[in-house]
Amino acid sequence: MDHFAGLDVSVKQTSICIVDDTGRIVREAKVTSEPEALLAVLKNLAFHFKRIGLEAGPLSQWLYSALAEAGLPVICVETRHMRAVLKAQINKTDRNDARGIAQMMRVGLYRPVHVKTLRSQKLRMLLTHRKLLQSKAIAIDNDLRGTLRNFGLKVGMVGTVRFEARIRELVENLADLAALIEPLLIVRRTLREQFCILHRRLLAIVRDDEVCRRLMTTPGVGPVVSLTYRATVDVPARFRKSKSVGAVFGLTCSKYQSGEVDWSGRISRCGDEMMRVMLYEAAQSMLRSKKWSWLKAWAMQIARRCGMKKSGSEHAALQEMVMAQGLGDADRQALRDEKGDRGAGAPVGRDHAPHVG
Repeated sequence: MDHFAGLDVSVKQTSICIVDDTGRIVREAKVTSEPEALLAVLKNLAFHFKRIGLEAGPLSQWLYSALAEAGLPVICVETRHMRAVLKAQINKTDRNDARGIAQMMRVGLYRPVHVKTLRSQKLRMLLTHRKLLQSKAIAIDNDLRGTLRNFGLKVGMVGTVRFEARIRELVENLADLAALIEPLLIVRRTLREQFCILHRRLLAIVRDDEVCRRLMTTPGVGPVVSLTYRATVDVPARFRKSKSVGAVFGLTCSKYQSGEVDWSGRISRCGDEMMRVMLYEAAQSMLRSKKWSWLKAWAMQIARRCGMKKSGSEHAALQEMVMAQGLGDADRQALRDEKGDRGAGAPVGRDHAPHVG
């Protein structure tokens, strides 16, 4: 008899529900959210698991890898679809959620998501931390500009390098203001120094990555965009065609059809936000560049018809397709063989499946 399990994971504890192929609950338990505790329940020889459902979340990558290495048929399930199904329950509890996930596994009512390789997770962490330091440094700059303006001190147009000298010049004769601004200048200087360290590390990775260098041949694409794309796509073999990548990034149009009503809206924005922002910035950079290309010519035609904002979104979608074509068959095969980072038994997601991490 086949068995199906649902895991409702929280930070401290995980609710487990195991059902048989008729839907009857065989066992329920609540254990700590640790791989050892989960394996102690799931590795019971009395159970023959066909599918084990794990909702995508902060701990899903770690738990998924551990369960997959143990040879269990674990599936990471898409969160929005799971929430919509479980929303029909009257009483919302961890126990009921685990029951609902188990029943969804039994009837096949789920959408699997791609769990990224260990290398892509590390690249993603590098990009996230770099962006965090950059945003905090910019926030400090804007705060200094705004607070000094209240005293009639205008920073004006000044670059990143001369910003601190300009601030000190403005408060040179105001000792009380200088004492309040000095801590922010120290924090800003430290943030910029650490940001440069992470940025140099990013450039070194891109320099040694053949795929990133190839992606940078696309007009408007630089090191940050290429590495973000590399880390987000992760395993190109999971996409049957390059057009499918746009849906994962949320760059395809949403559609509503009911009866006689049928219309296509704006882009869905359901995918990876960081990748979508990077592609949009690359598109805007391309549109402002003086260098001409067939990609810019196509985008300018849309800009004349629909405006620059709409052109940027369309350009970002086309740029993504061009970059997807840059991942050739050799790269797809090479990345398909990278199972060592994913763990034994880790399945490759479908072409329309989103990703975790």
